Amino acid sequence: MSSASPHARPGRLAVGIIGAGRVGAVLGAALTRAGHTVVAASGVSKASRDRAARLLPGVPLLPADEVVAVADLVLLAVPDDTLAGLVDGLAGTGAWRPGQIVAHTSGAHGLAVLAPAENRGALPLALHPAMTFTGREEDLQRLVGVSFGTTAPAGLEPVAAALAVEMGGEPVVVAEELRPLYHAALVIGSNHLITLVTESMDLLRQAGVDNPAQVLGPLLGAALDNSLRFGDAALTGPVSRGDAGTVSAHLATLSGHSPAGVPAYVAMARRTADRAIGAGRLKAADAAPLLDVLAEASEDTAARS
Repeated sequence: MSSASPHARPGRLAVGIIGAGRVGAVLGAALTRAGHTVVAASGVSKASRDRAARLLPGVPLLPADEVVAVADLVLLAVPDDTLAGLVDGLAGTGAWRPGQIVAHTSGAHGLAVLAPAENRGALPLALHPAMTFTGREEDLQRLVGVSFGTTAPAGLEPVAAALAVEMGGEPVVVAEELRPLYHAALVIGSNHLITLVTESMDLLRQAGVDNPAQVLGPLLGAALDNSLRFGDAALTGPVSRGDAGTVSAHLATLSGHSPAGVPAYVAMARRTADRAIGAGRLKAADAAPLLDVLAEASEDTAARS
């Protein structure tokens, strides 16, 4: 076994992080763990500075163009809607240089957003970790085994894959034109799940349950496990059975206790019914009364808005 420092291994890069937010700081720490050296980062808010101090100790915080100037690999971990302007703005200053790797962490974007850097000789990559981040140290352990949606030009796929693996993840190749669909799928599965769970917890509190998490934990854990393993075959509950009376009662009580939640319930119930019918778990004839209830609720909601 070699006793050399990991930083002495071939292929180690000087890394610059633009956006020391929840994602950027954690991925910077992961790259450090893999033997690369984070030489600079950018972060404006106090939260970003504090996060960098914890996860990237000793790394200087510099303006974005100065970060680019000292890095072999520039990791852009900024909000989706600001990414294009950042890349173009840095191109306008002449910051990008030939042979420099520039990778962004956006799930919604592919390589097109990096065109201004690529036009100046930079090597573009899209590296999106399919994980929700808190910006704390435990995120580093959660990266192990996480899928990274990678998109790279021909010939650079191994570089994207290697970086994903070095950060503890598993590369999953996503075609350029399918990046928005890939990202929409993850948003539905993750962000919308959080909304559903917190909505359920609020309703349980209204129902007098002091510890909603204790009630929901086992139920949601089993539902998630079953859905990942069995798909639509895991569907249970009143919608999948076509219990129009139960669903009608739900809508009535929600109208009184959480009227803002009625449209979401109707939309999810309708989509659940469609999937149950498509999977053969609910016959179309048995679903008719249920669909009538949902249609009436949708019309009532539209009339009140």
